[in-house]
This record gives sequence, C-alpha cells and structure tokens, in this order.
Amino acid sequence: MISDPSIPPTGVCDLDDPRVAEAYEDLPLWSAPFGLALLEAVRLAPGLRALDVGCGAGFPLLELAERLAPTGRAVGVDPWRHALARAARKAALRGASNAWAIAGVAEALPFGDGTFDLVVSNNGLNNVADPRGALGECARVLRRGGQLVCTFHLPETMIELYGALADALRALGIPDAVDRMRAHIASKRRPVEAWTDLLAAAGLRVERLERGQLTLRYADAAALFGQWFLRVAFIPSWLEVVEASRRDEVFAEVRARLDARAGGRGVALTVPFACVDCTRR
Repeated sequence: MISDPSIPPTGVCDLDDPRVAEAYEDLPLWSAPFGLALLEAVRLAPGLRALDVGCGAGFPLLELAERLAPTGRAVGVDPWRHALARAARKAALRGASNAWAIAGVAEALPFGDGTFDLVVSNNGLNNVADPRGALGECARVLRRGGQLVCTFHLPETMIELYGALADALRALGIPDAVDRMRAHIASKRRPVEAWTDLLAAAGLRVERLERGQLTLRYADAAALFGQWFLRVAFIPSWLEVVEASRRDEVFAEVRARLDARAGGRGVALTVPFACVDCTRR
C-alpha cells in the first residue's frame, strides 16, 4: 500500500494545499475525453502561437507545445499557482522549451490584441466568474481568422447524482435546498445554446459543434464519494447546497438512494459534453 500519513484519505481537498497539485493526474480521466475531442479539432501548423486558457497542471498545454515544436509555441494561463508550478517543472523535465505557464484569469488575459493564432480551453470556461467577459478576452487576443476550440460539460452532467440529491432533500423536508442545487448547476453548466450565443456575441463564428459523453463508474456510492477527483472538484459544491448541520443526514440518504437504484450493479454517473470549433471574425 502506498500512503502518506500526513494526507487525509477522505474529506474535501483544498486547492491551496500544494500537495493537491502534486497529486493531480497529468491526464485525468475527467479531462481526457474532452481533451481528445479538442486536440482532434485544432488545426496545427508550423510557427503557430497557441494559448491554453485554464491550463491547470499542463494539459493540453504541454501536448500542444510538443505538437507545435520546434517553431511554434504554447502559453498557458490559470489562477491556480501550485498547478502552474507543476506545469513548469514538467515542461522543464520534458524539454518543452516552447511552453510557458503564467498566472492569470480568463476575464483579464495579460496579452495584447491578436497575439495568438489558436486559443483553446479544455473544460475551463465552465469555471470562470464571467463567461461573457472571458470569451471577449479570448476573442481579443486571437487574431482575425484564428481558431478557438473549447470544451464544456453540459447541464445534464451527473444527472444521476443530482436526481438522488433532489429526492433526498425533498424526502427530508428541505425543498429550498433543491433550488440552491439548481442554481449551482445553472451557474456552472450552461446549455449548448447559451454557449453559442455567448460565442457569437464575442465575435466568434461557430464552424463545428461535436457532442460526446463519458461515464464514471463506481463499485458503490461509498466509492463515488471517496474518489479523490470528486472530492477536489465537485463534493465541496454539493456540500454548500445543504446547511452544515444536516449534511451528514442528507448525504447518507443520497448514498442509500444511489445504491438502491444501482441494485448491486455499481453506480454510474454520465457526463455529456460538447466541443465547439470557432473562427474569429
């Protein structure tokens, strides 16, 4: 067994803890299906200047840099400094001298107008505070005729979990928390039509839109709630839906409902997503 007693095996993981970035997978299962669709859509050429918005620990930033070497270059921007430090270490180890990762937010990109030929964001725009402003910035730093490719997961993401949570909240007499859950989903996962409207408003013409889906499977609900990635990226927001004094009760009910519906066949969460290929007008 590989273990470090200083790191708790359960509970919410804190992004401000540098150990979280160190443990983060180079290519998480969560990012891979989105990223493969994105990499299939990008048009690469010698000398291309690429920007990865929300590059995290370096995917797809380093993959793009290596595919563009030696004449092209790739820059990543992300507010998560610990992940950026890890991306820099990986770039140095891999010899990706044409890759850089810098701190910043999508709503205020630290680049001049028309700096890039290609802008990508692999499931990063879901998490920005101001999607309209972020897309406006992506368009601003992209040259006219340049390509933007972004992926995002859709409102039906993990519908099985949210359905069990809504049923549990109603059964336990907390219907107002259902409204908070719906507001959380709406703030993080917009429908395709909302994204295409935002892209058009930013001066980006949608050339192609592809849909896909991945399935996350677990032995049971206990395994689901114990998975490290969900504890980093999703469980904190699920907990916020419910007042602290009732969380144990509510999520015990959610686990019971997920297991009952699975009937001993394992719990599955479906994640539909879209990949949009755009041109800067």
